[in-house]
Amino acid sequence: MARKVKTGFTPSRAKSLVGVAKVVAPALIPVLAPVLARGAGVLSEQYDRYRARRLGIDVKDIGRYSGYGARLHARIVGFSESLETLRTSDSDWVSKTEARLTQLLAAVRASERMPAARRKAAHRAVGTDLEMLEQELLRRLNVR
Repeated sequence: MARKVKTGFTPSRAKSLVGVAKVVAPALIPVLAPVLARGAGVLSEQYDRYRARRLGIDVKDIGRYSGYGARLHARIVGFSESLETLRTSDSDWVSKTEARLTQLLAAVRASERMPAARRKAAHRAVGTDLEMLEQELLRRLNVR
């Protein structure tokens, strides 16, 4: 008669695997630790590049923009930088717009500690204001 071979995970197999792991693990840890550390570093760098691309900023500036309002914060800073082209020709509008951008940035920062529903509502309101300011900027630059 043929013997049946047990397949699957049995208590005796588990016990033997634990024994093998106790012998092999101390030898593998010094070899695998540097490889795992490098892998973690590469993954972290790729994630930072991904976040920077999504925010439309340079990777070196990723630390400046964090939290729920990071995207709005980056948009506001980018918008304020683009105002420099109009500073000489339309300084009154630029001054008013910079004041409004300061208020919007304060609202984004304040919303970080709000409950989710209020934070999302604040971000929508800031986004709407920012869209209107961007349209006005494009109009003043004769783009539209």
